[in-house]
Amino acid sequence: MVKISEFQIKDVVNVSDGKRLGNIGDIEINLTTGKIEAVIISGGGRVLGFFGKDEDIIIPWKNILKIGHDVILVRYKGSTELIGEQTEV
Repeated sequence: MVKISEFQIKDVVNVSDGKRLGNIGDIEINLTTGKIEAVIISGGGRVLGFFGKDEDIIIPWKNILKIGHDVILVRYKGSTELIGEQTEV
């Protein structure tokens, strides 16, 4: 089992380009099934918090490929488009 606090400190890395997306700030849970639907990576503030903040990145649970000791590997493409099916890396 993994505690949410342990889950939140892991770096989230996109396997498509190797880019670090950030850390998990929140999760979406389906209250009917009790299953995690998605993880949310909070958008960081721009220029010391001025001028708004970046958009949150929402990654459906099906796009999480591997949860390791230090990182969570995900499939994520673009700023808003997610890949629902697995493709070659």
